[in-house]
Amino acid sequence: MMQPNPHNTGSGRCGARMRPASVAAAVWGALTAAMAVVAALAYRLGGAPALGAIAQEGPISDVALTFYAAAAAWLVLGGFVVLLALGRIDSGNALTAACFLAVSLLYVGFIRERVRYGDVGDYVNAARSLVKGEHLPARYLYPPLWATLLRGLVRHGTRAVFDVLWILNLLSLFTLFFLLRATMRRYGFSDRLASLATAGFLLVNVPVVRTLGYVQVNFHTLNLMLAALLLYRRSAALSALALALAAHLKVSPLALVAAFVIARDYRWLAWFAISAAAIAGWTVAENGVYPYRDFIANAAGVWSRDYPSYRQFSVDSLVQAVVALFDRGYALMPFVVFPLKAVVAAAGIAAALAHRARRAFADAAGAEGTVLNAAPALFVLMVLLQPIAWPHHCVFLAVPFLALAKRLETETEWILFGAGYFLVFLMPVHDFFPWSYGRLAALLLWLPFSTSLSRRREEGRLFARANAWTARAAFRPGPAEEP
Repeated sequence: MMQPNPHNTGSGRCGARMRPASVAAAVWGALTAAMAVVAALAYRLGGAPALGAIAQEGPISDVALTFYAAAAAWLVLGGFVVLLALGRIDSGNALTAACFLAVSLLYVGFIRERVRYGDVGDYVNAARSLVKGEHLPARYLYPPLWATLLRGLVRHGTRAVFDVLWILNLLSLFTLFFLLRATMRRYGFSDRLASLATAGFLLVNVPVVRTLGYVQVNFHTLNLMLAALLLYRRSAALSALALALAAHLKVSPLALVAAFVIARDYRWLAWFAISAAAIAGWTVAENGVYPYRDFIANAAGVWSRDYPSYRQFSVDSLVQAVVALFDRGYALMPFVVFPLKAVVAAAGIAAALAHRARRAFADAAGAEGTVLNAAPALFVLMVLLQPIAWPHHCVFLAVPFLALAKRLETETEWILFGAGYFLVFLMPVHDFFPWSYGRLAALLLWLPFSTSLSRRREEGRLFARANAWTARAAFRPGPAEEP
């Protein structure tokens, strides 16, 4: 016998009441459709000029960027509401969804406020040079892959390249949230603590702000490096391909290859060599060999500069600054810089080996454990060895600093860590000698500091408690009573 539905309390009600999230999703969908209809009608009636009539450019603004930012914010919010309505957001991932929402909406709002951007002009000029068969500009200090990928866009104009790179940079930041969170899970962070740590790192971060402000390739490069770590467990070939692509965007990711050398994974190294050669071969087939010669010449030109730039904090810049202050010794600079770099490289490799031997950051066994434990020191080393190290390069230091936090125990350790974190990620860009080299000092000290902490086998008590609490804490609200 059919039982009566307790939710049907009157003849005017049919079925269960729609959930609030479903109502919100329906409203969002209706508003989205309405906006699309208005835009389509305007275009149908008056073409592109009519679209301009329903948009207005404000002061110190760019109407196209305003549209992209508004669309991104609307789609992110809509995706959240739709997933909520479909029941795909629950107590297990609600915190992750909230953290991503906070990070994405913050930076969508921030990047919309800028109307001038930095390095994207160098990318456009390099791509245009390849189209014309000319030499790469002297300011282009990257392998030719990135400029080669942009050649097709250049034919549509500078603005087309800029718009595509602006959108890709924002999408790459969104991707970074999930890849960095997944990487922290490999380093022993609970699911929720990984979300909180990733959001905390990204929300207040000068290198992230500057990477967005310059439309830099850092996010793309870092995402590929993290993908190389995450894919290693499943596929050596895909892991090697990811790192090879990163090394063809910027040379510095080659430092991470040392982790696989330490692991003695010759199969991975073979895949990396094949991938790197294939990418280089395609680039040469598209342009010829000369862009690689130009890249080498441009990179070598960095060491010929005899003036310092306080904003960039490399070892080279520090030596140049000291030489410039005394106005003597320019000819001796290479004999000072290269031995210093050799000492730094040796210290970085020694730290990576110590972390591997003591399983300082990850409990994984075998080759994966070796790679994960060696990687943090190598991320630091890749920044320290660069001849030019701008503040936005510090975005590559997410893994070493977040992983190191799990080892902290005493008040002194937390204070030292906090001071280094402040100098690297929170200190605004400044051009004052010697304070501008605080980032360099923090990274140089990271190597012995992390090695010292790795001697203690236990994780820090604060991290252990936070990890355990976030793993077991209930975030699900109590069930709502049905009327």
